[in-house]
Amino acid sequence: MHRRQEPNAALLALNTYCSPFVVPESRLGIWCPEPGYLRLMCFDPDQLAAFPLSDVAGWFKRSQDRIYSATAPLAEIEISSLLAAGKHAVEVAPEFRGIDELLLVGPYPSTSNDDAACAILVLHPRAGEVSVLPQTWYTANKCDIGYQWITRVTRDLATGRIIGSGIRIRDFELTEDGTGLERWLE
Repeated sequence: MHRRQEPNAALLALNTYCSPFVVPESRLGIWCPEPGYLRLMCFDPDQLAAFPLSDVAGWFKRSQDRIYSATAPLAEIEISSLLAAGKHAVEVAPEFRGIDELLLVGPYPSTSNDDAACAILVLHPRAGEVSVLPQTWYTANKCDIGYQWITRVTRDLATGRIIGSGIRIRDFELTEDGTGLERWLE
């Protein structure tokens, strides 16, 4: 990310699996999976310090870090990837409380090829809770894990259902409880 008038002065560099989101009123959120947890960061775009692209040239190849910034985030949240299905209380930094709902996709621990291999986490920052929805249709027996994966999900405002897309997965709609595949979308 850079300012339009300064294309060679980067403000933020993202590695693989990073997803941006808006944090009301005018902040930038980034979430990404990390080993054992999902990491959420909040930045003030107007406060990001520029850095030359040469600072990160080749850096991501050697690093497991998902993000590079010369400016520390205003706030961070870590949500465990090991939470069981259902609702859980989570500590949410005040900077994120302007968000009504945020849908995240992360790995889910499975012990057999029939167990869910990923989960959708429905974060409600104002309530300080997250609901873990294991994707019972996304299993090693039904999908080629690592070759196919869910990349993004959102809530259909008309139906309230979760819809999504992925890599080598057709667009989909989930069941009412958010854990099963209702149908493939055209």
